[in-house]
Amino acid sequence: MTSAVTTDTSARPGYGQLLRTPGALGFVLPGFAARLPFGMLTISILLLVQHTTGSYASAGIVSAVTGISMALFAPVMGSLTDRHGQSAVLVPGVLAHAAAVGGLVALALADAPLWALAAAAVPTGASVPQVGPMVRARWAARLEGSPLLPTAAAFESVTDEFTFVVGPVLATALCTGVHPAAGLATEAVLTLVGGLVFAARRASQPRAHAHHEGAAVRRGSALAHPGLRVLIAAFLGIGAVFGGMQVSLAAFSNEIGNPGANGVLYGVFAAGNMIAGIACGAIAWKIGPRRRLLLGYAGLTAAASVLWTADSALLLGGLGLLVGLCIAPALITGYTMVEALVPANARTEAFTWLTGAVAFGQAVAVIVAGNLTDAHGSAYGFLVPMAGTVLAFATLVALRARLAPKAPSRVVGASAARTDTSEGRGVGHRTPVTVD
Repeated sequence: MTSAVTTDTSARPGYGQLLRTPGALGFVLPGFAARLPFGMLTISILLLVQHTTGSYASAGIVSAVTGISMALFAPVMGSLTDRHGQSAVLVPGVLAHAAAVGGLVALALADAPLWALAAAAVPTGASVPQVGPMVRARWAARLEGSPLLPTAAAFESVTDEFTFVVGPVLATALCTGVHPAAGLATEAVLTLVGGLVFAARRASQPRAHAHHEGAAVRRGSALAHPGLRVLIAAFLGIGAVFGGMQVSLAAFSNEIGNPGANGVLYGVFAAGNMIAGIACGAIAWKIGPRRRLLLGYAGLTAAASVLWTADSALLLGGLGLLVGLCIAPALITGYTMVEALVPANARTEAFTWLTGAVAFGQAVAVIVAGNLTDAHGSAYGFLVPMAGTVLAFATLVALRARLAPKAPSRVVGASAARTDTSEGRGVGHRTPVTVD
């Protein structure tokens, strides 16, 4: 059983202080190893299927089915995790994922028809282990009500983006330099080994919240909270950026006669996200999360709206870096707000809804960008991130009032203290964390 951490209110939150949290390194390190393959999955599918079919549209469909399946099943996996514990869900999940990836690779290499590849993509996406949300849930349980929680969210964003720096570059190198299926094969092995090691770290797992009555399940549903639904809309737009750029960067690299540049360009984009994430975690913010989310998303929308103008690898790299710098504040703030908007017994599910929203937005973007790229070239594919962020930002602005927690929960520390009391756990002194 985990317990909340009492934080020294005089200490300035920082990464060093965060990693000195008791038990943190025990789940951070294996958690990183287990989620590194996530950055390899869709781009490995894209490159393998494009190689075997010769079509970005077909590759986009298979990648999209994978992403949609993950988006639909991730909240189910998150809900099961909240109810039964992380290891009980993760161990069978990684075994199923490795088997599903193996089946998809075999079909692709056998020149199976598109419908068969799409069918195989369903279990591949549905079984993607939700290690990132599980790590975030461990941080939330350890730091509930602590001023270190935004730092933890920033740290997790940096970790995610580091996987998206290393993952695409590694996958591209394996697929173009070793074998078209090498990226997916490596992803399956890393997922299996890393996931099993992470699942074995049971001491830091949040307490499971088993339900036995239908009414209790409904009360604990993360999706019942309107603020989370607004965040889901925002994260759909972020997914559109990831998906649109994956397809369009690959097509652009082929257009300039240098397919290997794809991994570098995507790595630069992800590096911008990572750099901004490090900066966000080091800043002692004076403005509330809701305002930070709106400002960060406004910057992301503006940056994504000019990608289509790039006519050289250097310019595209610079614009990609700028987009990456703008994504991190929106992602970090959205994840941070979950503590104030969703009760503890549904947080893993809430995190998987956000992760699933990114995957779903990415999947739709891959399909649309793939068709646009096949028909008109990479410049048209870059219109997808622009459209996705504009629509999501408009929704975010219109529904921003829903991002404020109810009045009794205005101070997160007080709400957390009440939750801990109701669960029979003692708590130390909390620093109130204002929401806006």
